[in-house]
Amino acid sequence: MTGRGVVRRMGVVSAVVALGIGGTATAAGSAVAAPAQVVAGASATAGVDYATWQNDVQTVLDQAVPYVEQRTANAGGQKLAVVFDIDNTTLETDFHPWYELPTPAVEASLALARYAHSRGVAVFFVTARPGIIASETKWNLKCVGYPVDGLYVRDLPDLFGEVGAYKTGKRAEIESRGYTIIANIGNNTTDLAGGHAERTFKLPDYDGELS
Repeated sequence: MTGRGVVRRMGVVSAVVALGIGGTATAAGSAVAAPAQVVAGASATAGVDYATWQNDVQTVLDQAVPYVEQRTANAGGQKLAVVFDIDNTTLETDFHPWYELPTPAVEASLALARYAHSRGVAVFFVTARPGIIASETKWNLKCVGYPVDGLYVRDLPDLFGEVGAYKTGKRAEIESRGYTIIANIGNNTTDLAGGHAERTFKLPDYDGELS
């Protein structure tokens, strides 16, 4: 999710503040970035419809499932993890009004997260959403069926920094807890740049049409 997407989500923030929902989930530490192999989505075109988007997402994640199967079969005692972005990666944010909660899951991402978790992989979410909607976000993820081993949101100081650097830092924190991130899944380059994952899977954002 980009900074533009954060602005789009401020309507959610206002509603959640009115309900008194808030909170953050964080960790601490640092680690050295690892080189990543990248699997990219289909070519982006403006005005893409829902069915096209679903098909394009499925095309990318069809490559992730056998990779997770192979990688978990050779874990070698490592603590493995996958990292997901949220908006239009795990939740269908731009295809549903913000006030209709819970926001539905991106089905292909949900299937991948559940599959990875069933094979002993921890599932983390690193999002550009502000901390004030952390509780609502975690509730939404769990409500639609995601396993949630950790959720990282932006605290106030993070809101003034670069999104890609923030997300890279959070992946480094996950690694500092002893995890090897075998896959990082997102729909924007800021979700994926900066290393700290063995492989990245780029879902379509259609040149920024999706947040």
